Amino acid sequence: MIRRIAIAILAVALLGMAGLLLLSRRPVIGPIGRPVPESFSAGSIAQGETLAAAGHCASCHTRPGGQPFAGGYGVNTPFGIIYGTNITPDAKTGIGTWSLEAFERAMREGVARDGSHLFPAFPYYAYTKLSDDDVKALYAYLMTRTAATAAVPANTLPFPFKIRALQEGWKILFFEGGRFQANPSKSDEWNRGAYLAEALSDCSACHTPRNALGAEKTGHAYAGAVIDGWIAPALNDANPSPVPWTQEELFSYLRTGGSRLHGTTGATMTPVIREGLALPAVPDSDVHAIAVYFSDMDHAGTRACSIEVATREALANSSLASVQEYDADAELYAAACIACHYNSGMVPLAARPELALNSALSLPEPTNFLQVVLNGVSAREGAPGLVMPAYASSLSDGDIARLAAYLRRTRTKCPPWSDVENKVSAIRRQSTASQ
Repeated sequence: MIRRIAIAILAVALLGMAGLLLLSRRPVIGPIGRPVPESFSAGSIAQGETLAAAGHCASCHTRPGGQPFAGGYGVNTPFGIIYGTNITPDAKTGIGTWSLEAFERAMREGVARDGSHLFPAFPYYAYTKLSDDDVKALYAYLMTRTAATAAVPANTLPFPFKIRALQEGWKILFFEGGRFQANPSKSDEWNRGAYLAEALSDCSACHTPRNALGAEKTGHAYAGAVIDGWIAPALNDANPSPVPWTQEELFSYLRTGGSRLHGTTGATMTPVIREGLALPAVPDSDVHAIAVYFSDMDHAGTRACSIEVATREALANSSLASVQEYDADAELYAAACIACHYNSGMVPLAARPELALNSALSLPEPTNFLQVVLNGVSAREGAPGLVMPAYASSLSDGDIARLAAYLRRTRTKCPPWSDVENKVSAIRRQSTASQ
């Protein structure tokens, strides 16, 4: 009996696999000769440049030091590394032989010209919401870039995750095609921000938690997630920042990488800004629209009255360590940190991030704070002109744990973090292994 049941289960599984493979088949779209740049209007190319910048396409399709859009950047996933493809108009290694039809199918359905399924590290689930004109503009822009012959490394996905046909099952479960639908109860600016955030910039990719199969938990949109060893904070009203993200502060942060009330950017958010939203091709109006969208999601307007009180309290405590006698933790902070983080004026300076206002101290885990202290902020990572030395070689795990505990208890009203020293050690090991 058990043998018969096992055979029946195997037969059903094989039939299901065969059906999935059959369902996953997509036709090849024939190659074309590379379109001549003159076949695209200047307006369409300019529109595509704006869209590519706002969508930070270069950050995922350019290896460090490589030619723009020539691929090779590794996207870390729980299943392995997926490398961004060459999307220059090179005929051999890029998309030079792709017709607009093939490009549209990739953007709308996640299917390459040869009929193979793309992995959702390429966010076609967001791009499916783009307008037809915007897809055409992106195609025009990419097809007029400098062609680069550059092969990308092979993905490191193990079996069976590397079988592209199985992506059909993922799409059945989690992918829903369709264009962006404006909310008629909101303003044009809010809807523009929603369109840019949801269909183009794909902000949810980093700020929404994912399930075991790598799909976003749509019921917890923008609730925060862990990305490459950092916490991407919640963007909704669960955001832990001591002061709300107003439209003005969000605009400053997204445009420059820094905010006087929230601090500077870091980790994977840096290229989103530096190689995207900070570029001149993106108009201020688009960045303002994104700020309107997310400040509304955070209900910042209803909490704006708390900003003055929180800021005044933070500035009052800014010099705390310098007057705390016989406190070894305060002395450690005064020796290592206060010279750069002390604010004596009426408002914090963007170049001297006020830690009491920074969400790194109010997050439920010390991850972001520990990452910054251990690895610092280089000139390539934070806001322009703002750097911070790495303390990995000068402070022990115990020292950094003491700093974290001291700032958590004196600059926030949050409960203490647990097991901090072991968490410092784990991040130190991770950082060393990635070098």
